[in-house]
Amino acid sequence: MSSALHRLALSVVRHRGRTLVIWLLALLVLAGGGLLIARGTDDAFTIPGSESQQALDTLKRVFPEVSGSSAQIVITGVDPAGERAAITDAVRAAERVDQVITVISPFDERFKGNRTGRAAIITVQFDVAFMDVKPATKATIDKIGTDLQGHIPGATTTVGGDAYADRVPKPSPIEGLGLVVALIVLLITFGSLVAAGLPLLTAILGVGLSVGLLYGVTRVVTVPSTAVTLAMMLGLAVGIDYALFLLSRHRDQLRDGLAVTDSIARATATAGSAVVFAGLTVVIALVGLVVAGIPFLTTMGLCAAVAVAIAVLIAVTLMPALLALAGERLRPRVRKEKKPGKRRIDVYARWVAAVTRRPVLTIVVLLLGLGALALPATELRLALPDGASEAPGSAARRTYDVITAEFGPGYNGPLLVTADIIASHDPVGLMNRLGAEIAKVPGVALVPIATPNPRAEIGIVQVVPASAPDSPDTADLVARLRALAPHFRAEYGVPTAVTGITAVGVDVSARLGGALVPFGILVVGLSLVLLTMVFRSIAVPIKATVGYLLSVGAAFGVTALVFQRGWLAAELNVAHTGSVISFLPIILMGVLFGLAMDYEVFLVARIREEYVHTGEARHAIDTGFRASAPVVVAAAAIMFAVFAAFVPESAATVKPIALSLAVGVFVDAFLVRMTLVPAVLALLGARAWWLPAGLDRRLPSFDVEGEGVTRELALADWPEPGATDVVATDRLRVGPGEIVNVVGDPRSASAFLLAVGGRVARVPGRMKTLGRVLPQRAAEVRDEVVLIRRPDPDAILAAAAGTPPLLLIDGFDRVPDRAAVLAGLRSAAERGSTVLITGRAHDPEIPTSIEVPA
Repeated sequence: MSSALHRLALSVVRHRGRTLVIWLLALLVLAGGGLLIARGTDDAFTIPGSESQQALDTLKRVFPEVSGSSAQIVITGVDPAGERAAITDAVRAAERVDQVITVISPFDERFKGNRTGRAAIITVQFDVAFMDVKPATKATIDKIGTDLQGHIPGATTTVGGDAYADRVPKPSPIEGLGLVVALIVLLITFGSLVAAGLPLLTAILGVGLSVGLLYGVTRVVTVPSTAVTLAMMLGLAVGIDYALFLLSRHRDQLRDGLAVTDSIARATATAGSAVVFAGLTVVIALVGLVVAGIPFLTTMGLCAAVAVAIAVLIAVTLMPALLALAGERLRPRVRKEKKPGKRRIDVYARWVAAVTRRPVLTIVVLLLGLGALALPATELRLALPDGASEAPGSAARRTYDVITAEFGPGYNGPLLVTADIIASHDPVGLMNRLGAEIAKVPGVALVPIATPNPRAEIGIVQVVPASAPDSPDTADLVARLRALAPHFRAEYGVPTAVTGITAVGVDVSARLGGALVPFGILVVGLSLVLLTMVFRSIAVPIKATVGYLLSVGAAFGVTALVFQRGWLAAELNVAHTGSVISFLPIILMGVLFGLAMDYEVFLVARIREEYVHTGEARHAIDTGFRASAPVVVAAAAIMFAVFAAFVPESAATVKPIALSLAVGVFVDAFLVRMTLVPAVLALLGARAWWLPAGLDRRLPSFDVEGEGVTRELALADWPEPGATDVVATDRLRVGPGEIVNVVGDPRSASAFLLAVGGRVARVPGRMKTLGRVLPQRAAEVRDEVVLIRRPDPDAILAAAAGTPPLLLIDGFDRVPDRAAVLAGLRSAAERGSTVLITGRAHDPEIPTSIEVPA
């Protein structure tokens, strides 16, 4: 990969103007066009296949009066019985409003519980979902409520309900604070306004492109607004970080005196490889959200994955072009020498020395501390947002609070028990008996209505719980009612189902809870495999995975402290405590996995590089940590600031996600990677880099730190400038037109031939074939080299007739009619082909031989 990125960067530098124009056109055409054709987001939470969703879908077909969104006009401060005429006029006015399918009067004798001695509720039922209720419709209902208050002296009317829910996240100036903090961190890191501005510029461009594309997709696919916000938040954070990694490596190389073009190419090949790997892990984790089997969660994962993929593409294409345009302005100034006697304080050297001085103590303290921080996570309750999570002072929140105070918390989240009564001869009597029995179930506060639909196909029993919609008691009531389904079928001969917004929330939480274990296994397994490939170690992947789990646990714990116990709730502008959005755990696990792997790779890869070069474990920790820690700290600080900026003013669906990600990034970067990782590596020493030889051979190699391109550049003039060798190794040089017999142990000879032909992932020492460094350019070598591994004279002669630049024949001593075949090979050599054959012993017919050791 590093070699391909090196060539890509050189091409981008040559065509930097064209590259910049292409990206700007992409922003204008794709993002601008997407915004023009967008239909808007859809925040309806559905869970196909669940009992609640199937029942809701049935109600939409046969009983639409109870399946759409609703609004409530709540009258308080007077006895409703004395104001019957005015309230009835308001009901009739509401019935004439567009999109209204029915209006339930507090004086309708079929309904119970919507009127007390001091309050009443007018329920307005719409024929559409809450996001499709027109603003004009809501404005008319608002006016009806205002007029009603004017007609009843001393009364207060409040208009709200599900139709007034405002779940679409809105941009806030506070969120821009994350960019300000990012700029400050970049200025401190680079000391240059030009250098600090480039990562911000590319990140903003990537976010603009991502958001425009996602809004364009809403024309054909349902996209929740939370998905767009998550994509924007994640795209901004990783976009800045990925550009930061490339820019930091580029400036380090410029400081060492490298030319601008060479530095850009090397930075893209080395840091760019790490960026591609990091982005790939984030994308895989986000796409892995499909295991939950919930459409809106799948959409969220795919939307965020698109934003991350665009950030990676911008980092390895647009960023090199901008670096080329900036040119020498990015070269750091030479620092003045310190005066004699003054020592420069190296914070990172002191930090790594402190945490590795007593590694066991560091590890124990961190494990105990993070374990304690994770304990509140056991209290975490999951639910879908309701009126209680709306902003204080909003119409939906005011109505929710008034209804809770006057009618009880359960009235804000009624359940619906549906019954298939099409075969009943007494549908009204059946529903009355069913409603009466349900009213006696523990946890039921009231059954306002039990009625069949007009065509007597299906009946509904509205159930008001005694507890709030997000209370565990309400979830228990849902389970209790569902457990009675066999009894209802036996007693009344009808199948039943429990639905309603609250029941949907219970089903979503249950489905997500069931998906957490397989998703966790997927993430942990992926972590172990990928990191084993990268670091060629057993201990490092295990340590990284344990660190990731500690970060997730701590993030859950802090989220529970804020959103369950209410710690710092007022300071963070948390409107409602008691539960968090249902999909928070799986989103956090997916996103934080990718980010944790970022920090692990950028920090540990440099330590491993030092260990490979020196073989001294402790020296590698000190040197590698000091080299990579400044960039990791800057990247983590920026990402923390971006996520934290979304906490104070975001919607209730985004706020807990932003907080948990901010905490997770802080813990993972500063406590796990910067503290726990060096302590564990110091404790293990050289054992940290042990990998069984058999596993090492079988695992594919992932060049995440650009070792391949470094090797290519180092061997560019080897074995000598302008050399024309077809094959060059530390022990052998073969020119054009030669025939060489490779003798020795058959396995060793075959392995040598496979290495020369670009068929293996690792080669011993230095090796070039056709001027290309192996194994880095193995794919190109395989395209030009012909390898024959069976003693077939016809196949050998046919290959020789094609005059390939290099012909490799394994087991030539087993070929029949060797004289004729050898004549064909000599003819090919005269035309310019080079031939390498293997055999057990020297062949007198082939004067040039080389023996390979066993």
